[in-house]
Order: sequence, then C-alpha cells, then structure tokens
Amino acid sequence: MTDSRYLKRTIVKEVIASTFLNEDRTLRIYLPPGYNEVLSYPVVYCQDGEEFFNFGRIATYANQLILDEGAEPFIIVGIEVDVKKRTAEYAPFGNLHEAYTRCVAEEIIPFVEQKYRARSDERILAGDSLGGSLSLHLSLLYPGEFPRIISLSGAFYEESQAILARTADLVWLNVYMIVGLQENEYETDHGIFDFVDLNRRTRDLLLERGATVRYSEKEGKHLWGFWQKELPDALMYFLTV
Repeated sequence: MTDSRYLKRTIVKEVIASTFLNEDRTLRIYLPPGYNEVLSYPVVYCQDGEEFFNFGRIATYANQLILDEGAEPFIIVGIEVDVKKRTAEYAPFGNLHEAYTRCVAEEIIPFVEQKYRARSDERILAGDSLGGSLSLHLSLLYPGEFPRIISLSGAFYEESQAILARTADLVWLNVYMIVGLQENEYETDHGIFDFVDLNRRTRDLLLERGATVRYSEKEGKHLWGFWQKELPDALMYFLTV
C-alpha cells in the first residue's frame, strides 16, 4: 500500500502565453514537501507533462524519494502538449520544432525561474520517446544550459543522430538512458523502428563526443507501464544528496 505521505502533493497549474507558439501552454508544477522561499531547488522539466504526472506518477515518486530515500528536494515542471501537434513540436523535422524549443528555453524556463525558487544551474530535462530525443535536442541547441537529460526509450531517429554526429564536444553533458528490449519493432506514426538499435547508436555517438552516459536495457515495452518503474532510479541518478 502506498504511504499516505506520498499522496500529499502540492501541484499547481500555470498557464503561459507563448509568443513563439502563438498560443497558451499549461504547466503542472510540483513543489516538494517543505517548499521554502528561502531555499532553492533543482528542477526537472518534463515533456509530455500530463503523462509524467498521470501515468508516470512522478509527483508521488518524488515525495517518496525526498521523504524516505535521501533525494534532494526538487521541483517538477510538466509541460503539457496537444497530442495532435506532438510530432510537429518534438521531432527535429517537425514544422513547429524551432518554435517549441524556443518556447521552452526562452519563455517557460525564465517564467519558472522568476516565479519559483528554481536553480538555473541545476536543470534536468526529461522525456519519453520523442520527448526524450526532444530533451537532447534542447540541450544541443543551448549548450551548457541543460547538462542533465533523462531519456526513457528516446526516439532517436536518423535526423536526430545526424544532428548529434555534427556536434564535436559534449564533455559537459550527462545522459540517463533506458530502453526496453521488447521495443525492437515498435510502430510509430511514420514507420516501424528498432528502438533498441536507435538507443545503442545514440549512446555510442554520445560517448564518442565525451558525454557521460548511464545506459540500461531491460525487459520492457514502449509503454508507461515500463517507464513508470524506471523513473525513481532515473531521478535518483541526478538528485541523490
């Protein structure tokens, strides 16, 4: 049974008006137990924010890790997405990709850091599938601004690998990667892909450029049922005191 303390979560909703996307974007913001304006906190920025909260149970896990597992208290920002526009925003070949990445880096993060006690030098980007590859692209577009990445079965298609291959030096980057062994024939909206191979190739490209990579392959499918179980280890990798 889940400890009742883990369910007492402080989650607030914010809506920002994005100039780059020409629309409002909703944020779900988790504040850790004992949140104090005198202190400052690392922040995990999650693509597919609604899914991270609803299917990943990230706020419940955060409470557990902070209260009982020795994690440093941290803030979570879930960036919600319209699934109809998800590929257009997240994929490097999407027609809204530039607008979305600028929205995150130049609108959402400054908003969060102005309103909340968020550390600008301890940002973690997290995402599943295309959200994982999008997190890496954001890091490459703004070198040094996002040095920590959590990728859950990242959709590192050929276009993403080509962008990564053009990058020379990534010694400042630290990436946590997990992929399920049953993701070797996963059907997406633009083809069937071997996500295990895509992640192995991306891991090698990262290592060749000096990045630090924590890489795992486990039994699992391209589903939140797999990723949810891996979230605590991913968070603790970056947030252990």
